[in-house]
Amino acid sequence: MRFVRLHPSHSVQKRIEENIWKLCEHIKIQKEDSIDHIYAVFISNEKRMIPIWRQKSSRGDEPVIWDYHVILLHKSQSDQSYIYDLDTVLPFPCPFDVYIREAFRSEEYIKPAFWRKLRVVSADAYLKNFASDRSHMKDASGAWRMPPPPYPCIETADSKMNLDDFISMHSGIGCGCVYTLTEFVQQFGKT
Repeated sequence: MRFVRLHPSHSVQKRIEENIWKLCEHIKIQKEDSIDHIYAVFISNEKRMIPIWRQKSSRGDEPVIWDYHVILLHKSQSDQSYIYDLDTVLPFPCPFDVYIREAFRSEEYIKPAFWRKLRVVSADAYLKNFASDRSHMKDASGAWRMPPPPYPCIETADSKMNLDDFISMHSGIGCGCVYTLTEFVQQFGKT
């Protein structure tokens, strides 16, 4: 298996965390569903090298190796939960079990260095605590890799940049709970 390695300096713009934040904000404003059932999910690991299949940047059936990725989880009160991944070629939203099977696949055949961990943050906590000054979207000389979003940076009263706290997969850092892939499926999959 050959991995497609994407680095932030390539054409993929690292603002997925802001897009998921905006999606959480939209759901809260529109009251489309109780915000209590919505979660931002950061996916990474200690090495910041995680494979995800069925991404728009994939080549054929190869995974993309992200340093981190962010999705939205809608934990439905019915039997089926849904994943909203803005970078997938899977349905949008995608049934939880389909997404896990197609995008994450089994870790049985993946080297432990690539095993995914997931930081699950309630949408409300994400909206109140996330901040990004977009410094990760600039190159070494300080120039934008791609034009930034037209809206102001997301910040809180306490922070202008805490993205690394959300990407970190150490349970003592940041908001929410950190799960292994198996724990995540057990916690949020079909009962």
